[in-house]
Amino acid sequence: MEPTLPYGSFTTADQPGRPRVGVARGDTVLDLTAASASLLPEHAALFAAGTLDPLLAAGPEAWARVRAAVTGWLVEPGGGDLAPELLVPRAAARMRLPFAVADYVDFYASEHHAANLGRILRPGTDPLTPNWRHMPIGYHGRAGTVVVSGTPVTRPCGQLRAADGSVAYGPSRRLDFEAELGFVVGTPSAPGRPVPLAEAGRHLFGVCLVNDWSARDIQAWEYVPLGPFLGKSFATSISPWVVPLAALESARVPPPPRDPRPLPYLDDAGAEPPWGLDIRLEVALNGHVVSRPPFAAMYWTAAQQLAHLTANGAWLRTGDLLASGTVSGPGRDERGSLIELSWNGAEPLTLPGGAERAFLQDGDEVTITARGLDFGEVRGRVVGWGA
Repeated sequence: MEPTLPYGSFTTADQPGRPRVGVARGDTVLDLTAASASLLPEHAALFAAGTLDPLLAAGPEAWARVRAAVTGWLVEPGGGDLAPELLVPRAAARMRLPFAVADYVDFYASEHHAANLGRILRPGTDPLTPNWRHMPIGYHGRAGTVVVSGTPVTRPCGQLRAADGSVAYGPSRRLDFEAELGFVVGTPSAPGRPVPLAEAGRHLFGVCLVNDWSARDIQAWEYVPLGPFLGKSFATSISPWVVPLAALESARVPPPPRDPRPLPYLDDAGAEPPWGLDIRLEVALNGHVVSRPPFAAMYWTAAQQLAHLTANGAWLRTGDLLASGTVSGPGRDERGSLIELSWNGAEPLTLPGGAERAFLQDGDEVTITARGLDFGEVRGRVVGWGA
């Protein structure tokens, strides 16, 4: 697999008010804002503001030229002697939200996750809803509460319904994580014009790690009939590094078989390159690995999600974030959320030292990484309400 070379936005302790675009390579970050001024002057304006927004909007031709230049500088033998001041130790980079999130959509694309929740919440019935295999189900989230890795996550409050039917307001007691990938939109689309599967690559710039935190008890009481609201909108954490799709070409694999065959606008049979990705996530709770979800098992792909999102004429904006939904596989140690891992609290996890977790407690820290790929990490620590 070719080098990942992810993009991010950072500052340093000596210049905290000067954000810069960086490209990570091992333990080093290339200051692309500074380097482009002399080494890539025709694209220097894309990095001057220190955020990825202008690069995302520039489109696939610019993405390819910039990546080729960066690869030449950082990877290819004799690619050029970079001035020392252009290279920042990765540990010294203070990472920021890499792009301005325009809209946020969270999907429900894992058959294993959806089936597990169906068995937990609707035992004795078909675990999948009748529409699930016909379209990528999703909901529109709250872009303003997407935060960069390392941001503390305050335990949310909301309405809670007790077993006796009484309703009260208070902090969630069933706080959960959801391990996901996020797909970042670069080039916008025109209003009223759906984006076909074949054009997804012209709009999707890259991929980041996502933890879409979930308050299961708040969500359970509020979601009928309109779906998630306060149980999901309080925080969504993303990694500070965005991996360009061009770095993942060798990770592309066919998605699982679909039955029934999707409608024509979603039918990707024989698509080249395929939109499945052979990426293995790793979830750690308080430093202990509890799950390794396989993204290759996801039923619906990012291209299908993009096609369905725009099928009604809705248009894309630069900085739109499409989250995959919880990534889960068939094995118990491949489940991407605590509600699955603990089977809704009936089978709590035992951590080193003997502590048990059915759901997250204050002080718990969740870290999600991707094995073998430099996505960095998405990390968040739970703090109590009012802390």
